[in-house]
Amino acid sequence: MFFIGGVSSKQKKLDFNQTIICVNCGRYGRYEIFMEYMYLSLFFIPTLKWNKKYYAVSSCCSSVYSISNELGDRIARGEQVTLSEQDLHFIHNGRTYFAKQCPNCGFETQEDFQYCPRCASPLK
Repeated sequence: MFFIGGVSSKQKKLDFNQTIICVNCGRYGRYEIFMEYMYLSLFFIPTLKWNKKYYAVSSCCSSVYSISNELGDRIARGEQVTLSEQDLHFIHNGRTYFAKQCPNCGFETQEDFQYCPRCASPLK
């Protein structure tokens, strides 16, 4: 008898978008929900899932939060759910945005320039 099987992990994006003002960066964005799980496949067909975890990722700064399995299961079933700050457990801070403004010409940039690209004055 020949047996082909294996254990692997997978991440799946769920159909959920909630518009927010991010608590980390203060910008407008949305939460996107991801489900991560382990699965057993037999003959290349996933047969058993376990160790499900749900994560919310903010689109503005890519900060990652975990959410409870109860809320994640409701979202996966397609129920209408609104996440609050109490539902989110902070895991990882994403990229942060900063703006530098030229004292000479007023040009704003989010790049880490030492000199203004418009007038070549030093940026602070």
